Amino acid sequence: MFIRLAEQHRQFVHDLVMNLQALAVVLENQGYLASCYTCGSQMNSASFMVSLGDDHLISFLVSDYGITWTEMRDDRELMKLEGAEAISQLQDLANLIKCRNPSDGVRPAVANLL
Repeated sequence: MFIRLAEQHRQFVHDLVMNLQALAVVLENQGYLASCYTCGSQMNSASFMVSLGDDHLISFLVSDYGITWTEMRDDRELMKLEGAEAISQLQDLANLIKCRNPSDGVRPAVANLL
């Protein structure tokens, strides 16, 4: 049972890292400063960051040790979430980007993320 759970966890982290890489590309294509760095070729960890402007930064870290969403403004931490809550917040960000009309030039507001 534990071997199966370990493999499922590895696959989950791998899928999450791949989705973070794709989200970074989409955000960059829409004019945001975004990056996603992975360690090694096995894609078992990643550091994702995006600047939403006005000194508003979001960092999402995933590894075997856990998953963390950190939101900062003016170098002050506004919110830190872990696990499922962090992933839910990441989904909210992705949904905002999907709904955003690229021709309107409007970036999501922090109020919409919280």
